[in-house]
This record gives sequence, structure tokens and C-alpha cells, in this order.
Amino acid sequence: MQSRPSAILMYHSLDQSGSPVSITPEMFRAHMRILTGQGIPVVPLGQAASKPGSVALTFDDAFRNFSEHALPELARYRFPATVFAVSGFCGRKNDWPGQPAGIPILPLMSWSELRDAASAGVAIGAHTVTHPRLDEIDEASASREIQDSAGEIEDRLGLAPGSFAYPYGAASRAVRELVDSRFEYAVSTELDYASAASDPHWLPRIDAYYFQSEALFRRLFSASGALYLQVRRGLRSAKGRGAAAPTVEERGAIRAVTGSVLRGLVKRLRRPGA
Repeated sequence: MQSRPSAILMYHSLDQSGSPVSITPEMFRAHMRILTGQGIPVVPLGQAASKPGSVALTFDDAFRNFSEHALPELARYRFPATVFAVSGFCGRKNDWPGQPAGIPILPLMSWSELRDAASAGVAIGAHTVTHPRLDEIDEASASREIQDSAGEIEDRLGLAPGSFAYPYGAASRAVRELVDSRFEYAVSTELDYASAASDPHWLPRIDAYYFQSEALFRRLFSASGALYLQVRRGLRSAKGRGAAAPTVEERGAIRAVTGSVLRGLVKRLRRPGA
């Protein structure tokens, strides 16, 4: 019998902009309530793949609103989490070169705020120095981005980061080998559940942006939730859009397919003997 998968959730900013990297603080709080209400274990990143049915929480870019909106909820529920910091932009804004259009420019956590988060039990992972696409720069530059980011986090916080997040989920084979040699775990933007078979240096994640419905988030580990992710993966693959937000047409297709699946499951469950 196949064991239940796990989910590594990927968050970025908690704000009201509706951008591709944002969910509202209210929806984040709803996610935390649902995890608690359903008795889903929330575990450190390094334990998620090996603990079936668990969830790990990750936050890319270290937006300052993490301190305001996420940290109190994590403390309330005693949930572990990992924040991936862009070391060269700590205390600044996310206006690094190559920032895609449509992404809000917002304050990032300072080293002091990261230190406070670490003291509260949040793991701080590395996310490069300047957030480049690591598959588009030479190997020496990629090595500096990876090593210098980890080194500054260790110097500033007194803790060596054990995990790494690939900016834009992009990496060449050479870059992945560099990361493999430096970190215990690394996360991608591959949209999938995690399991014991997952590569610990290319862990798949589930973007919380795609679960901005409480009803859908409750079905995270259900058959309908898995089908929703399958549809989302297919649309992403067809468009070659990486972690980009769905277009209006894609949103309509996702809603239509997901609604159809959910209606079918409800009918099936209502049948005698189901």
C-alpha cells in the first residue's frame, strides 16, 4: 500500500496585493487553523519527506511581513518553519535585478529581525546573495552566490544554514552539485508532493498561492487536491512559465476542472454503499 505523501508549502509575502507571490494574512491564518483542525503534523523541513502526511512551512525571500503576520501564528501553534533569506538584500527591498513585472516591491527582514526569528525557533536558510537565476550565470559566479550567502548568514546569526532555496527554481547540473556539497537540504519550485523517494537536494513544494480557498486547502491531501495539482502542473508545463501566476484563462480552466472533480466526488460519496 502506497504511503501518504507530505507537502512542503511555499509562501513568499503575506500582503493584500494579490500578486503572484502574495497571499493575504487572513488566508495564511486560515491555513494554520486548518492544519491544526485536521490534525496534520507540521514538521521541520528536513523531516517532511520522511514523515507521511506531514506539512513543512517555507517562506522565500524573507519579507518583513513574515515577522508581523506569520511569526505570531507560528508561535501560537508551535509550528516550525524555514525562512530563505537573500543575504545581499536583508534590511532592503526585493528590488534585485531581474525582478519580474507584477511583483510588489516590499521591505525585507533585517539581520536583527532574522536573528529574532531564529531565536524563536525559525530556521534560516540561504537563498543566494542577489537572487539571480543560477542557470544563467557562470559557475564561478553561482558558487559565490551560494557560498557567500551561506557564509554571511552564519557570520551574522551564528548558525550555519542547513538548507537552500533555488531562486526561481532554476539550476544547472553544476549548480546542483555545488548545493549538494554545501547543504543538507535544498528546495525547488517543482509543484508536487514530497515523499521518502524525493531527492533531499531538490525537494518539491506546493505553492500556497494556488490554495487561496479554504475549501481547497482542506483537500490538500485528498484525491481532488492531487488532481488539482496535476492540472496545475500540466498548465505550467505547457506554458513553460515556471512558478509564474496563472493567467485569467488558466484560472478559469483550473476552477472548471477542480469544480467538476469535486462535484463528481460528492456524487460518488452520496451513492449507496460508497
